[in-house]
Amino acid sequence: MKQFLLIFLGGGIGSFLRYLISKTLNSHYPNFYLGTFLVNILGCFIIGLLIGLSLRNNYLSENQMLLMATGFCGGFTTFSTFALESHILLKEHSILYMSVYLGLSIFIGILAIALGLYLCKLL
Repeated sequence: MKQFLLIFLGGGIGSFLRYLISKTLNSHYPNFYLGTFLVNILGCFIIGLLIGLSLRNNYLSENQMLLMATGFCGGFTTFSTFALESHILLKEHSILYMSVYLGLSIFIGILAIALGLYLCKLL
């Protein structure tokens, strides 16, 4: 039961922060969903750090990983919103913006995970 509560708590905090960031930033850039982009990239970086710390001599406990990786990062990042926003750009015939949004999100997301993992190796 404790594990479910940790996931619930982490997910709630992550979802709330995602909402605040997206609500604040997405309206400023109508052809690029900067808020969603930033939370997804930041979430990739955070999960890279968490996995790196977990792999390094079990630095994080299972409960800490459930709270932060499964809960917080799961609630903070959003694939469904990313897919919807990509669809909206496509529907608006903004092929260039959609391509940039998709490409940067995937490429920089993978780099952010790698950076998080790499930083943990330096510790």
